[in-house]
Amino acid sequence: MTKRAPTTSTEKVKGSVKEAIGKLTGDVRVQTEGRRQKDEATDPKGAGPRQT
Repeated sequence: MTKRAPTTSTEKVKGSVKEAIGKLTGDVRVQTEGRRQKDEATDPKGAGPRQT
């Protein structure tokens, strides 16, 4: 089977969840990682392929 790349909205949701877990647990590293993942998933329309 061919492995498909995750969609931008999926990556944003995963980033949001990580950020929320980091806030709840007080883990700054997880919170920052979630914020970074969410920001990287934000791809303005017409900007070309999303980098992974």
